[in-house]
Parts: sequence; structure tokens; C-alpha cells
Amino acid sequence: MFSGIISATAKVRRMQKDRQGLRLAMTKPKSWRVKIGESIAVNGVCSTVTRVRPDLQFQYMPETLKRTNLSTLITGSTVNLEQPLALGDRISGSVVHGLVDTVGTIAAVKRAGNSHIVRITVEARKFLKLVAVKAPVTVEGISLTVVDVGKNFFTTHVIPYTWQHTNLKEKRIGDGVNLEFDLVAKYLQRYFQHRSS
Repeated sequence: MFSGIISATAKVRRMQKDRQGLRLAMTKPKSWRVKIGESIAVNGVCSTVTRVRPDLQFQYMPETLKRTNLSTLITGSTVNLEQPLALGDRISGSVVHGLVDTVGTIAAVKRAGNSHIVRITVEARKFLKLVAVKAPVTVEGISLTVVDVGKNFFTTHVIPYTWQHTNLKEKRIGDGVNLEFDLVAKYLQRYFQHRSS
């Protein structure tokens, strides 16, 4: 379980794709103590550490690659990292499970004072039913607040600190971003679908 507060960013060092999925290696944050088998959120994807030296390494199966943007990374890409919460930790963001629902597309970015407004389109409308104004949404592992919702998009405001300390500042129009929606909203949607059928 995570909070959506990014602990560090890292650069992708190596990638190896095959029929079984993807192996991804990246620089380890200097202050981190990590063991093989631990979970780390990589761009919001709950990932198991398979190696710690000389770099952090993760392995992903095809199902994960279908639902996330990990397969679009290239050597040198910046990824957001978060270590899991420990019992007793303060949850500064929101409850994030690292189970990405879908990939959205950055449609627009504009300045608003000292912050940035990011518009993200979502192809499948079933996911937009899980989005509400002032509700949390996780974008690339970052816990953000929804400001506006349209027929095929939602917008969020990103404060300067988050902009400077995550990979959002490197995103361009048309780039895909991993999205995780509120778990309670997903359970409610499932409940009412089952009830109506």
C-alpha cells in the first residue's frame, strides 16, 4: 500500500523485452535501503524488486504491460518511485494500491499562477464514472485532486513542488500516464452493476 507521495525519481538504465514480459533496471536512490522481494511503486505500478545491485531491477508480465505505460519507457526515461507505507506512517496523500486501472493521455498543460493545470483524456468512459470533482486520482503514482470532469477527460492542478519533483514536468501532449482510481468508487460501481443485473 502506498500514499501517492513520490519519494524519489530515477532514470531507466536498461530494458529487456521478450514474450514473457519486460525486465526493467534503474538507478537506486542513494539513501534507500531495499531488499529483494520488496514492493516499490514505479510510475504508480506496484512492482517487486528482483535485484538491487548494481541497479534496481523489476520484472513485469504481459498483463501488467497491457494496462500500464511501462512498455513505452525508453533508456533515460524518468520514473516516479515510492516505497510502501509502514504501519504507523502518516498518510499524507491518499490510499494507493499500485494497481493501475488504465492509461490516460495528456491532452493539455497550461500554467495557472504558480501551478500547472493538466487535462487528461480517458478513452474508456466506464472509468470516468469513477471520477468526481474534489475526489482523489492517482496519476503516474502521484496522488492528485480532480478539479473538473468532462465527457472524456478530467483535469487536475499540480503544485510547484510536485511538478519539480516528479516526472510530470517531462511529459508532453500525447504522452500516456498510468491512472488508478479510488477503490471505494470501484466497489460502489461493481455493487450497483451487480444489483441492476
